Amino acid sequence: MDRIKIVDLLEMNTWGATLNVKGWVRTRRGSKQINFIALNDGSTMHNLQIVVDVNRFGEDFLKPVTTGACISVSGVLLESQGGGQRVELQAEEIQIYGTADPATYPLQKKGHSLEFLREIAHLRPRTNTFGAIFRLRHHMAIAVHTFFHERGFFYFHAPIITGSDCEGAGQMFQVTTMNLKELSKDDKGAILYDTDFFGKPTSLTVSGQLEGELAALALGEIYTFGPTFRAENSNTPRHLAEFWMIEPEMAFYEIADNMQLAEDFIKYCIQWALDHCMDDIRFLNDMFDKELIERLNFVLSQKFIRLSYTEGIRILESAIANGKKFEFPIGWGADLAAEHERFLVEEHFKCPVILTDYPREIKSFYMKQNDDGKTVRAMDVLFPKIGEIIGGSQREDNYDKLLERATEVGIPEKDIWWYLDTRRFGTAPHSGFGLGFERLLLFVTGMANIRDVIPFPRTPHNAEF
Repeated sequence: MDRIKIVDLLEMNTWGATLNVKGWVRTRRGSKQINFIALNDGSTMHNLQIVVDVNRFGEDFLKPVTTGACISVSGVLLESQGGGQRVELQAEEIQIYGTADPATYPLQKKGHSLEFLREIAHLRPRTNTFGAIFRLRHHMAIAVHTFFHERGFFYFHAPIITGSDCEGAGQMFQVTTMNLKELSKDDKGAILYDTDFFGKPTSLTVSGQLEGELAALALGEIYTFGPTFRAENSNTPRHLAEFWMIEPEMAFYEIADNMQLAEDFIKYCIQWALDHCMDDIRFLNDMFDKELIERLNFVLSQKFIRLSYTEGIRILESAIANGKKFEFPIGWGADLAAEHERFLVEEHFKCPVILTDYPREIKSFYMKQNDDGKTVRAMDVLFPKIGEIIGGSQREDNYDKLLERATEVGIPEKDIWWYLDTRRFGTAPHSGFGLGFERLLLFVTGMANIRDVIPFPRTPHNAEF
């Protein structure tokens, strides 16, 4: 008999039909005559109630059917007479695949802290919370691909191993096949990479942007979506060492086009979540963030404010003059902290903000310089509760300006000659942005810690599972 997923069975009304389901036991309760098993197979937030005649199966047979056990049940679909569910399955045959000793199985029917569940990340997908989060993660990935595919973008695979540092921060994981106990060095103590696999220093990528630009200047509009890595020794609720990035790059897009695409994209993803994952979102709203659904709908209903960095600083300085306290100082030329970004969004404008035209000194070398000589055509999308959720810019398409800026920040021409070539051969205006996938999931799920929206978080001193 073919298995039916619980998500599909719960919508059926073919009363009397004999069906088969498989899943994991959430609870078993009842009397010596009748037991009720709550079964879940991960396809939905909701459990299926299995009605079991104890005399038919025997108490000894049912004894190992405890929380965490995996079973197959064939039975008759009935319209439920009790409250709490529309349908139930009257068990006729039960097969036990695997048991879970209640004395050692850590996911018993009680509340577990998120911190504890991170310690058993191999089992936490079986909880309602992480089942909801990971179903949402799947749907957000589908939304990303669908949005760009519908608009004629091409999915482009940037390399994970790279010889360049897109952000110039140097916080990268090195990749090597050399014996670290016997490194060859020159007479000045510098490591020789001649015998290494690639013959040069290489690292895990921090971004697919530079390679994405190469593709955009041939295919027109592309996006990358893949894992990225930063060796930042940070243990905050907003940082991971391994995370996923979505990075579209578009030829012939000016900064205004870029901002509009970013707004359209993030609204599309939020609407997709509400359309496809409402049961999971309601659960997370009730359990963790009572304002989640309201906030998602709020963002959808708002036109994002476009605001220059200079005007943003003026607003922040005015707030300080009127008694507002910030932990970090602010002034023109400073990078905004999350508290500054959230003030603009949550308190001043009360809607999402796209901040533009940042000082060139605090932004990356590849951003297009404005005519004032002080600012660049950067754009950051700021969201309630999150702060910056998207960062992007119009890219510098002038060869001389790009080379000069790269030299200023210490990037050797020999390391980016291929990137510079696109400005030598058929340069064009182009723009792009990056969205950290886990930042999007934080917003859509209402979770407070980024480690709870990725299956197996990688952070300093933590590479378990």
